[in-house]
Amino acid sequence: MNGNSRGRRRQALLASVRSLVTATLLVTAYYLMPMDSAFTATTVLALVIGIAAVAVLLALQIHRITLSPRPGLKAMEAMAITVPLFVLLYATACFLLEHSEPGSFSEPLSRTDALYFAMTVFSTVGFGDITARSETARLLTTGQITLNLLLLGVAARLLANAVQRGRQRHGLDESDSTPPPR
Repeated sequence: MNGNSRGRRRQALLASVRSLVTATLLVTAYYLMPMDSAFTATTVLALVIGIAAVAVLLALQIHRITLSPRPGLKAMEAMAITVPLFVLLYATACFLLEHSEPGSFSEPLSRTDALYFAMTVFSTVGFGDITARSETARLLTTGQITLNLLLLGVAARLLANAVQRGRQRHGLDESDSTPPPR
């Protein structure tokens, strides 16, 4: 195994570890953060601001991808931050809604149940074991589904374009992530 191959593997391993650590920290923060407030207009505003922050974070990540000598790895890291943050925002909103208006979902939601529901909606699996019952819960879920489609479609396309621009900027072959020898 040559030095370039070892370097690529090391970079991929580091990017994977950073992604895993980031996702773990976000989920840990979700479980540790105090959530005893009610679901109010302020909660909705916080959700909208959170979604805007995810969009800004994604835009910054896209810029970093185009500048990176390893754009594919940076794109993986970007998704490892963006997706959990997005899902956790909705899990928090679902949890707060159920605790403010019991019966909004087909069963009471613990933090884990709210995370499970948000992830099920995000992945479009929709097992149906937890469903939105109240109008507010249905609006929240509809909003998440709409933004899921945008995140999965538009963000994936933007990330792919950023990877392509980054590879072109650094003279990388599409199948390789190392610069050509000079």
